[in-house]
Amino acid sequence: MKLTGTLIGCLLFANIGMVCAQGKVNPDTTVVTKHQTTIKGQPISYTATTGNQPVWNEAGEPIAAVNYTYYERDGVKDKAKRPLFISFNGGPGSASVWMQIAYTGPALIKIDDEGNPVQPYGITKNPYSILDVADIVYINPVNTGYSRIVGDADRKQFFGVNEDIQYLADWINTFVTRNNRWESPKYLIGESYGTTRVSGLALELQGKKWMYLNGVILVSPTELGIERQGPTKEALTLPYMAATAWYHNALPADLQSKDLLEILPEVENFTVNEYMPALAWGGCLSPEKRQAVADQVARYSGVDAQEILDHNLTITPAFFWKELLRDQGYTVGRLDSRYRGKDIKDAGERPESNAELLSWLHSFTPAINYYLANELNYKTDMPYYMFGPVHPWNQQNNRTGANLMQAVAQNPYLHVLLQSGYYDGACDYFNAKYNFWQMDKGGKFQDRFAFKGYRSGHMMYLRHEDLKQANDDLRDFIVQTMTVAEQPAKY
Repeated sequence: MKLTGTLIGCLLFANIGMVCAQGKVNPDTTVVTKHQTTIKGQPISYTATTGNQPVWNEAGEPIAAVNYTYYERDGVKDKAKRPLFISFNGGPGSASVWMQIAYTGPALIKIDDEGNPVQPYGITKNPYSILDVADIVYINPVNTGYSRIVGDADRKQFFGVNEDIQYLADWINTFVTRNNRWESPKYLIGESYGTTRVSGLALELQGKKWMYLNGVILVSPTELGIERQGPTKEALTLPYMAATAWYHNALPADLQSKDLLEILPEVENFTVNEYMPALAWGGCLSPEKRQAVADQVARYSGVDAQEILDHNLTITPAFFWKELLRDQGYTVGRLDSRYRGKDIKDAGERPESNAELLSWLHSFTPAINYYLANELNYKTDMPYYMFGPVHPWNQQNNRTGANLMQAVAQNPYLHVLLQSGYYDGACDYFNAKYNFWQMDKGGKFQDRFAFKGYRSGHMMYLRHEDLKQANDDLRDFIVQTMTVAEQPAKY
């Protein structure tokens, strides 16, 4: 039988029927492929399952098709000792492409050692993937990747902090049951807004699905619903600015001559003990104290003291990205301040575009479209949404940080790992540390929280050295949490 190009794009001969028919998404379909790779010098055979699993309403009718890719190492006989990683990216509205083909998965985009695009575009093998020690499922929430609403379902039930958590908990419960993974140790890993998602899911799964986790990994976390106002919000980004200024050789010579990790504790101490209180005093500061604070902030940020005085001692991140290298004709990136951009106009209070995001879309978009169609054999005429239409997003009642803390308190097995890049200006590392301080104000659970920092930005794994280290840190976290799980879960 001769198939037309359109029909070929819609037909997938696999476990279950078609991805799409007559322009409609099939909410329940899979395509299975077999692969081989080498990880940490060890040959690995694995199975990749790409497909859609439905979201159902109370009447049992499919209301959405959630697209995913599931990697399982072959030859594992005892799944009860085989961890399952459940992976999300952020946005909200971002597909799970980023960590799938640049961090933990067996495929890796072609970029240089610092994460910049190179041609020809494409995919290579990831020698550092955690697939040697854990199976991984990458999930695209509704209207990201190839996931779509089915029929005329109300979009409001998907697009909000708590709406997102609720339907994805149902989806995960079904996935774990379908794939016989209830015995397996389970980990949630989320990046950026994905950290909001997995923090909420930890308690939702535990409290309503009775699914208990071994670990939650927060990659470049958001504020997790923990409120920041006034002096706290204004001061906490200074350590990030110091790291960025150090990277671009914009600090005074005595600081520039030190290693990054030598100066950051000094800046952190000043931020909490001097800068934040000074901002709290506001107009009551004496002219002498005001000047002294401005001089010190200038010393750590690389921004002129007069600019700091003119901005009432505060520097917004957007102004910092525009100002730091303005005299050289460059801006610095928001998500990764190692990247430099060029604006049409040097004037202004913020960059005209995000240099790093443009670079990443340059390399990721061709790679994921090629990879899914040609290596995972998932063929469809639908566009792959790197960023999908999910707004307006209901931000009300975001208690995800508190929810994660409650899940930790209720589950003696549950540990949390935080991974942050020092040059991330969107979800900066010091605000991420602040999350931990505020979640556990009594200091009772600090032994179950761990922080790892990297000399890169929001997607720290794009830097080759950090790709290797961050995956090794995940391996260590698995070993730690699996060892703990050998003991009874009790206080």
